[in-house]
Amino acid sequence: MEETKPFRTLDVRGLACPIPVTKTSQAIKDIPIGGILEVLATDPGALMDIPAWAKSTGNEVTKVIREGNIIKIYVRRLR
Repeated sequence: MEETKPFRTLDVRGLACPIPVTKTSQAIKDIPIGGILEVLATDPGALMDIPAWAKSTGNEVTKVIREGNIIKIYVRRLR
């Protein structure tokens, strides 16, 4: 399986809800349509909040990886 290289990485580690979603919402605007934003978070709420945000805004979470207390969420900009 080919990895899709993120266009940009957003580091929101150590920040609590709702900041990771707010910053993701701002950062996705700088990603070209079809591009991937990699979000690095430590707030467990991001596991539900970012996919819910993506669905409500017409974007797509393509992958979620947990590495210890780091959560990596990959969001593809669709619009």
